[in-house]
Amino acid sequence: MPDYDEIPSPDLSLSDLPAEAWSAELARLGEAQGHYEQVGPDHAALFCEAGRNLLVTFTSFEEARRAPGALPFGYRLAARLGWSHLAVLSRGETWFRDSRLWGYFDRICDDGFLEDFDRVLFYGAHAGGHAAAAYSLAAPGARVLALRPVATLEPSLAGWDRRHMEARRLDFTSRYGFAPDMIEAARAAYVVYDPHLGADAAHAALFRSEPCLALPARFAGAGLEPMLKRLGLLEPMLEAAMEGSLEPEGFAQLWRHRREDPSWLRALARRLEGPAHRRRLKAVATYGATTKDAGYYRRVLETLEAVEAA
Repeated sequence: MPDYDEIPSPDLSLSDLPAEAWSAELARLGEAQGHYEQVGPDHAALFCEAGRNLLVTFTSFEEARRAPGALPFGYRLAARLGWSHLAVLSRGETWFRDSRLWGYFDRICDDGFLEDFDRVLFYGAHAGGHAAAAYSLAAPGARVLALRPVATLEPSLAGWDRRHMEARRLDFTSRYGFAPDMIEAARAAYVVYDPHLGADAAHAALFRSEPCLALPARFAGAGLEPMLKRLGLLEPMLEAAMEGSLEPEGFAQLWRHRREDPSWLRALARRLEGPAHRRRLKAVATYGATTKDAGYYRRVLETLEAVEAA
């Protein structure tokens, strides 16, 4: 088993450990570098102390174990930048809706724990995006970066969202429930979503209070977070969000790199199939023919040329 220094290391890895040993090592890691607390049967909080900036992330144990180094996302970034990191972990798809978790955030708020940091950034994607926005209430003046955040799954407010039927049974009406209201005390809230994904766009539209800044990521689809990770864009976005500089212009510059993602480019090409978009599809295919996926786009161009010649 690894020996832990008091200062988090970006090179730490817990890979290749059996499940029980891995869980025990997370607890040991927290005890060495900050604290580790089981919060009811379905959640835990791992805190690793480093600097005066705090990154708060929401993810599942399953996702953390699959991540590089088998560590919760954010640990290595925080270690590299000298940030402190609080990882809130769930077992399964809990949507972080648990009264014991509400109590945990109430307690660290009352204890002044979150006031010890110069800057606090809450981050999460989809279910984690809901949690990041909702629990930011515990740290007024914090910033939030939420990818595809869900405002609520309460049927009376979001009955149009039919994607997560089981989760609709959870309590979204009690503490930290309606995320757009919880975010009003934030200094800034960056909401990144695909406006072409209907349900995601509808949730994003509910985040309309003054701290919220909508950042459209067109044609990213439900795979927004994995794509940002593949392209190496998520970490600079988190750095900019922590600094409060993730403005539309800066995000647009980062988002231009989406063209380097084969999955995104193919999805765009598929959306442009049909007579009405032939000119745009030709432009996309011409660019695609310069990438590693050149063979596919050359075939698209050949098909377009045959149609035009007919």
